[in-house]
Amino acid sequence: MANPTSSDTAHGAAQAIGAHERRFGVLDHTALWFSMGVGLLVMQVGASLMPALSAREALLAIVAGSLLGAGLLAWVASLGARHGLSSSALIGSALGRSFALLPVGLNVLQLLGWTAFELVVMRDGSAALLQRMGLGSTWSSYAITLVWGALLIALAAGSMVGLVRRFVSRFGLPLVVLSLIWLSWQFGQRLAAQGFAAWWNKPGAGGMTALQALDLVIAMPVSWLPLVADYARYGRSARGTLGGTWLGYAVANLWCYGLGVVVLATAPADTDLIATMLLAQGGLIALGFILIDEVDNAYGDVHSGAVSAHFLSRSRWTIRRLGVALAALATAAALVLPIHSLEPFLLLLSSIFVPLFGVVLSQLALGALPARAGVRWGPALLWLAGIACFHLGGLYWPQWGSALPCLAFTLMGGLLVRALAPGPQTPPVGAR
Repeated sequence: MANPTSSDTAHGAAQAIGAHERRFGVLDHTALWFSMGVGLLVMQVGASLMPALSAREALLAIVAGSLLGAGLLAWVASLGARHGLSSSALIGSALGRSFALLPVGLNVLQLLGWTAFELVVMRDGSAALLQRMGLGSTWSSYAITLVWGALLIALAAGSMVGLVRRFVSRFGLPLVVLSLIWLSWQFGQRLAAQGFAAWWNKPGAGGMTALQALDLVIAMPVSWLPLVADYARYGRSARGTLGGTWLGYAVANLWCYGLGVVVLATAPADTDLIATMLLAQGGLIALGFILIDEVDNAYGDVHSGAVSAHFLSRSRWTIRRLGVALAALATAAALVLPIHSLEPFLLLLSSIFVPLFGVVLSQLALGALPARAGVRWGPALLWLAGIACFHLGGLYWPQWGSALPCLAFTLMGGLLVRALAPGPQTPPVGAR
């Protein structure tokens, strides 16, 4: 781990990271966002594309959605690297600091919830692994949750920069890649034995349009929009940050969605995804490594939640101490709350960030804005209209999805707002 004076401790959420303190290169960004993109939840969502779609339609949606969604993620990442600002500070620049307290506060709430959800996913996966090993009766769900929670608290107490550069890039990434290769080989062979041509040519059952499927694939990369700049601000160049983030997340998203589809195609009747993966030769080890990789997803939520909390409070607590506190709260929530039943509420919170970052991109893509402590009413009202657009889409034009029409509305509307009231320009902080 890096020393206690490393930049991820010394700088607050509202401060720009100086060029001399930026340590992430292209490979760091690629490794980080590949690792963030891998997850059991992604595979489970991928499996849900079929049998509504045919295999060809599902693959097309996965490829297009992964490239587009990861491209949006990388675009926001490049802004964070160009300006040296966290996600919270970017929101404050676009909406005004006073109004930004609302979306940043909601972000802390949703990240706390998603951290608890990740702990529950890890708990359930661990229980399945232990049961497969014949050890299920010796571990309670509370004990497993506390073990994962303690690990998360320990990671939150360390250096984010050190974790990414020394653990994720050098140790975690190779194990996860090998696990995905092994599982892809195992289930690819199974699919070939069961009849690949018949599966490939089988028509979809219906119930989901191509654009709705695209919306579903884009949902995963878009869910990271409120977090990405918290890491991207440590990038040495905006171009390298954009390329590394795009490549890492697009490959991971495409691979995991595709693997989920293939696993489902070979699954016995009434068998879930985790149980099916455990049936594969070596599946126990491969799934174990993927489960360990889930920790960095939970850590990503905790670190960004701490950055957002620091932006809200400007407290004397460091981002690291706030991260430890949020990890402890999430562990407690995972122990006592029915997290799976709260998932619709978490998804509802997530929906506000699609239009939010459409507005942020439209306001900052052409250059930095002068600081404003109050409210930028044009972008603020456009964000609220974008939330309405997102939810009205599900009611009145569901065949088009929600994310893409909402993003188009906020991007075009935001560019119009910026053109009509550009204000004095200031050069981007740490521009390349």
